[in-house]
Amino acid sequence: MKTFWNTQGGLTQLPEWQPNCWIQVTCPTEEDQHELEEQFNIPDYFMSDISDTDERARYEYDDGWMLIILRIPYVKEIRSRTPYTTVPLGIIHKRDVTITVCYYETNMMIDFVSYQQKRNEGFTDYVDMIFRIFLSSAVWYLKRLKQISMLIDKAKRNLDREVNNESLIGLSRLQDSLTYFQTSIRGNENLLSKLKFKLQIDELDADLIEDVNIEMSQARETTSIYSDILESTMDTYSSIINNNMNTVMRTLTSVSIMMMCPTLIASLFGMNLVNGMETTTWGFVFAMVLSVAVSVIAWLIFRHKRLV
Repeated sequence: MKTFWNTQGGLTQLPEWQPNCWIQVTCPTEEDQHELEEQFNIPDYFMSDISDTDERARYEYDDGWMLIILRIPYVKEIRSRTPYTTVPLGIIHKRDVTITVCYYETNMMIDFVSYQQKRNEGFTDYVDMIFRIFLSSAVWYLKRLKQISMLIDKAKRNLDREVNNESLIGLSRLQDSLTYFQTSIRGNENLLSKLKFKLQIDELDADLIEDVNIEMSQARETTSIYSDILESTMDTYSSIINNNMNTVMRTLTSVSIMMMCPTLIASLFGMNLVNGMETTTWGFVFAMVLSVAVSVIAWLIFRHKRLV
């Protein structure tokens, strides 16, 4: 889907492309891709690089065209191993053509458009637009991190009531998401530090870059903190599970030893040998009493040792 935006004096939608407008491309089809490449002579590998979900944050120049790829947060609607992940957003620019391409429909870009319309100021130039997208991505990383924090707290409350596999698997998936976030944020920071020297920035852009650096640093530190907390939580519950397992095994072993005592006595008196009690009427009663007495003594010993 292609949307044309006039960025001068506010963000208003246009029916078709005009010079210096912003072309927003979301979930492009093959037809959209071919139209862009034929109309603007964009290098064909630009679109394929943006479509690669594992593409790292970077910039590239080719025949006057500039390609910037940054990683933005994305929440998968369907159940998956990593509910929170990151996807590439491509920014393509040359003279009076500025195109953003994302092969996923993200809340970040929807919010970005809505916020810019509320500002009713538009963008001073393409550089201002690029750094505002960087700022929006950093803000959305913080929003997603708050959601992850709430999920961690919910899983911990469930584990406090009962240690179950579902909650532990949920924490493991959140750990994977934090790893993706941390890697992507660092890549965006490195990309931003390089673009500061490649793009023509003015005083307003410098102030905006400072804001972006602050937000990204906060997002990176928050991700690191949550990752450490989650790792510590996983280690704690792993120790609890091991301790519970040791307690169960210790109890079962103690019960097995106590059961061996009457089994041994019954085996001895049940042997087809002379033991002096073949003819007495109290032989069976004596064996039962002896078995119970030995079992009680074993239970008292284990109880004293706190093994049961």
